[in-house]
Amino acid sequence: MKQAEYEQLEEAIGQITRRAAEGGLDFFPMRYEVCPAEVLYSIGAYGMPTRFTHWSFGKTYQRMKSEYDYGLSRIYELVINSNPCYAFLLDRNSLLQNKLIVAHVLAHSDFFKNNAMFSRTDRRMVERMAVFAERMRAFEQEFGTEEVELALDAGLAIHEHIDPHTRFGGKEGFREAEGGSKDVVGFIAGRSRILKDWQREILYMLREEMLYFWPQMETKIMNEGWATFWHLRLVRELDLTDREIMEFAKMNAGVVQPGVGSLNPYYLGLKMFEYIERHKGIDALYEIRETESDVSFLRNYLDKTLVEEMDLFLFGRKDDLYVVTNKDVNEVRDTLIRQRTNGGFPYVTAMDDDYGGNGELLLLHRYEGMNLDRKYVERTLPLVHRLWGRPVHLETRAADKSKLTYRYDGEKLEAG
Repeated sequence: MKQAEYEQLEEAIGQITRRAAEGGLDFFPMRYEVCPAEVLYSIGAYGMPTRFTHWSFGKTYQRMKSEYDYGLSRIYELVINSNPCYAFLLDRNSLLQNKLIVAHVLAHSDFFKNNAMFSRTDRRMVERMAVFAERMRAFEQEFGTEEVELALDAGLAIHEHIDPHTRFGGKEGFREAEGGSKDVVGFIAGRSRILKDWQREILYMLREEMLYFWPQMETKIMNEGWATFWHLRLVRELDLTDREIMEFAKMNAGVVQPGVGSLNPYYLGLKMFEYIERHKGIDALYEIRETESDVSFLRNYLDKTLVEEMDLFLFGRKDDLYVVTNKDVNEVRDTLIRQRTNGGFPYVTAMDDDYGGNGELLLLHRYEGMNLDRKYVERTLPLVHRLWGRPVHLETRAADKSKLTYRYDGEKLEAG
């Protein structure tokens, strides 16, 4: 970008920020960085600007960069939930594209600051992850890169199995009334008999990172819908030329177009917020963005009119074709809720650290409308065994209520 373009962008940021505040948005102090595509895709692949290295992040980076190079995708927004809030703008974007992004990320920042799911977020996680990365480099120097990578592979295989109610810095997480711990990562880190101290530390670091990311997983539809609702409102208030109006319409259409084979969260969230505003007013939106998660948002506000208006339906494969299987509003809503429950991950709890009296580990998959994927089990149980050192059992139930137990003993996987 040339100096004149920087000055235009700075002026636009000030103007949009003032309009957002006047409109009622309450966001963190904002810090904007204009970056080349390689930097944005690095941050997008790693999830943060300061994070440890791992081969899976490099794989994600290469995929994202290849899609960008071939014109198949493009990062329009990248914003970090922190105080101050960091937003990254692509240096090749047009001025209007960056105006849209500024409006979009201001609404994200407002959501991060005010939604109840984020109330216990560590707002200094950027700095904390830099410390984690430094610790990981120290481990690599002391114990070898291969050993650290083995521990990370196993930890990342289960890092989504945490209890979001756990406070940062705690050890073992929340224990449910009927027994078992949703905090599988903390359970293994605290009770494994084979882990060295540095390996336990890696698990606790991964757990703390996931506690930071978890609220974003619970509010994907709401967060993106809220940001899209406000970028539409704020950019439309700007004094745009006819050419910019056409450019904005094209950009926005790309953001909110209904998904093919999956539901676009930007589209669904936007339509729901617009519908609620028409019937309940803008004040209702502020209350909803403060108190709801995706699950409660869908349960409370996705009604028959909205389902029909968006032409939502369930589909499945029949022979070689995909066909509509159900358009009932309750079935559509319940399916969406199941997909968003527990952040979209299988609900697994740690039940026993001495199963059978042999120091074996028992995990329970709590069936909530979707069967556990066999390939997921085949990939994951050997990695859990690496952390536990003894046979690992995973009990699950299928849609027909039949019980199935997987067992991995370090050499083979059995099911019965």
